[in-house]
Amino acid sequence: MWYQQTLTLGPKSRGFHLVTDEVLGQIRGLSGVKVGLLHLLLQHTSASLTLNENCDPTVRYDMEQYFLNAVPDNASYEHDYEGPDDMPSHIKS
Repeated sequence: MWYQQTLTLGPKSRGFHLVTDEVLGQIRGLSGVKVGLLHLLLQHTSASLTLNENCDPTVRYDMEQYFLNAVPDNASYEHDYEGPDDMPSHIKS
């Protein structure tokens, strides 16, 4: 048996966000599932999902700092006609 559902997450500012509760809160019939596998597909080219531990919130901070340093917003990107933040978002995703 399989089940498919489209979920919509609320808008988020740039950064790393916990979405577990938001995702689980939208899945109908989840309480009846004993064993399962969840596949998530983001339908956006400049967003991504990552799995990390959640015991220490500084993990999200360190991830954000790494990406800000590795992919600076003010670098000279060729692809800029959709706005200055577009290419950095593609690289980070």
